[in-house]
Amino acid sequence: MEDFRRIYLRLCKEGGVEPQEGVVAQLQESRSAQGSRLDLSGQSLSADTCSVLAKAFHKDTVFTEVSLSDCMLSEEGARVLLSGLLDNTTVKVLDLKGNNLRSSGAEVLGQLLAQNKTLRRLVLEWNALGVWDEAFSLFCSGLVSNCALTQLDLRNNQINHHGASALALALKRNSTLEVLDLRWNNIGLLGGRSMLEALQNNKSIVQLEMAGNNIPSDTLKALEQATGHNSDRRSTLRESRSRTQVLSKEIQTLKEEKGRQFLSLMETIDRQRDEMGRSSRSTSSQIGQLQEALNERKSAVNSLTAKLQMTEAALALSEQKNQNMGELLSRLKAEKEEQREQHSKARKKEHEVQSDGSFTFKCFPVIWEHFYRMNDSEVELLILHPEWELTNHPECVSHDNLSSHLFQELSKAKAAFVAERAQAEEELGRVRAQVRLEEQEHASSLEEKLRSVRSSLQEVQLHCSQQKQTISELQAKNSQQSIEMDGLRRRIEELQQELCCKDQEKVAEVSRVRVELQEQIGHLQAERTAQGALKEKISALERELKVLSSNHREALLDKESEMSSMLEKLRLKEAEIHRIREDEANRASYLQSAVLSYIHGSPLGHHSSLQK
Repeated sequence: MEDFRRIYLRLCKEGGVEPQEGVVAQLQESRSAQGSRLDLSGQSLSADTCSVLAKAFHKDTVFTEVSLSDCMLSEEGARVLLSGLLDNTTVKVLDLKGNNLRSSGAEVLGQLLAQNKTLRRLVLEWNALGVWDEAFSLFCSGLVSNCALTQLDLRNNQINHHGASALALALKRNSTLEVLDLRWNNIGLLGGRSMLEALQNNKSIVQLEMAGNNIPSDTLKALEQATGHNSDRRSTLRESRSRTQVLSKEIQTLKEEKGRQFLSLMETIDRQRDEMGRSSRSTSSQIGQLQEALNERKSAVNSLTAKLQMTEAALALSEQKNQNMGELLSRLKAEKEEQREQHSKARKKEHEVQSDGSFTFKCFPVIWEHFYRMNDSEVELLILHPEWELTNHPECVSHDNLSSHLFQELSKAKAAFVAERAQAEEELGRVRAQVRLEEQEHASSLEEKLRSVRSSLQEVQLHCSQQKQTISELQAKNSQQSIEMDGLRRRIEELQQELCCKDQEKVAEVSRVRVELQEQIGHLQAERTAQGALKEKISALERELKVLSSNHREALLDKESEMSSMLEKLRLKEAEIHRIREDEANRASYLQSAVLSYIHGSPLGHHSSLQK
C-alpha cells in the first residue's frame, strides 16, 4: 500500500499535478488496513489525477479490487484511467458505477475487455453506454474476445433493442461470462427475443437479470428456463467432474498404493534374492573352500599313505636286511664253530706232527714247494687236513731247521689268522650294533610318522564331518528360503488377484457412474424434447406475436423515438435549469456583494462601524 502511495505522490510531483487530499487519505487508509482493496468512491477525480492513477495502476501489483463509483469521471479522465488498466495483471474487480460513461468510455471498455486477461467482475451500473449504438458495438466486440470476465453489471445503461442485439451476438461467441445483469434498460420485446436466441447457443450464462426492460412475461420465463437449464447443466457437469475427479483420484491413489506395495514387495523379493544369492555364493564359496580343503586333506592323506607305504616297504626291506644279517650272522657262527673245530683238529694234528717229526722233516721241501704253489683254500685245507699233503708227497724228507722254520711260519700264520678273526668278529659286532641302532631309530621314526598320520587322518575325518554338517545346514536353509520364496510368490499372486478385483470394482463403479450419467443425459434429452415442444409453442406464440408486433411495431418505434426525444428534451431542460440556477446563484452573489458594498459605503454603515 505504501508503495502505491509513494508512486502516486512521485508521479504527481513529476507531472506537476497537485495530489488530491481525498485520494491520499484513501491510500493512507488502505495502507493502514493492509488490504488489497482500493476504494475511491465519491472522490471527484480530475483528468490530471486520472492520468497519474493510470500510470500508477500500470505498475501496480497490489490491489485486486478497485472501486471508482460516483467519481464523476469526465470523458477524457475515464479514457486515460481505463487505458492505464489495459496491461494490469492484478485487478480482478472493477467498479465504475455512476460515472456517466458514454461513447469514449464504451470504446475504452471494449479495449479493456479485449486486452485484459485478469478482470473477473465489472460493475457499470448507472452509466450511459447504450446511448450510442456504434460505441456499444465496440464494447460488445471486446466482450467477444474476452476469456476471463465472469460477472458483468449493466444496469441502468439505456440499452435499447439494437444494443441488446449486439450484446446477444457477443454472448453467442463468449463462453466464460456466467452472470449478466441488464435490469432497468430499454431492451424491449425485440431485444428480449435476441437474448433468448443467444441463450440457445450460449451454455455458460447461469444468471440473467432482465427486469424493468418492457419484456413480456413469457419471454422472461423462457429466458429464466434457459438460464435454469444452463445452471442445471453446469451443476450436472460440475458434479460429474467432481465425481470423475474423485474416482480418478481414488483410482490413482489405489494404483499408487498398489504400485508402492508391488514395488515394496519386489524390493523385498529382490533383497531376499540378493540375500539368497549372497548366501548361495557364500555357501558355494564355503563349499568350494571346504572342497579344496578336503582335496588338500585327501592329497595330504594320500601323500601320508604313500609315505606310510614307503616306510612300510622300507621297514619290510630293513626287516629283510635284518633277516639276511641274522642269516649271515648264523652262517658266520656256524663257520666260527667249524673254524673252532678245525682249529682243534689242527692242534691235534700239530701234536701228531710234532710226535712224528721225522716224517715231516723228510717231506718238508716238497711241502714248502707245494705250499707256495697253493692258493688260500688249499692252504686252509692243508691246515685242516695236513695228512692229505703228506700222503700225496711220500717223497718228502724232514730236516730239523726247515721244520723249526716251518713251525715258526705256521705259528705266525696262526697268530695272524687269529688276529684277523678277532678283528672280523669285532667289526661284525660293531656292524650289528649299528644296524640294530639304525633299525630302532628308523622304527621309532616310522611309528612317530604313523601316529602323526593317524592323528591328521582323525582331524581330517572330523573336519569332513563338520563340513558335511555345515553343508546339510546350508541345504536346509536353502530349502527354507525356497519355501519362503514360494510363499512370497503366492502372496504376489494374491495381491495381483486383489488388484484385479479392485480394478474390476473400479471399472464396475465407473460403468455405474457412466450409467447414471447416461440416465442424466437421458433426462436432459427428455428435457430437451420438452424444450423442443416449448420451442414449438414459443414459435407459435412468436407467429402470433409477429402478427401483433406488426401492428404495434410502428407504434413502439414512435413511442421509443418520442421517449428518446422526451429524454433529450428532459436533459436539455435539466441543463437549462442548471444553467438558470447557476445564473441565479451568480445574480444572488452579485446582489449580495452590491448590498454589502452599499451598506459599507453609506453613513449608516459608517456609524455602526464606529459604534462597534
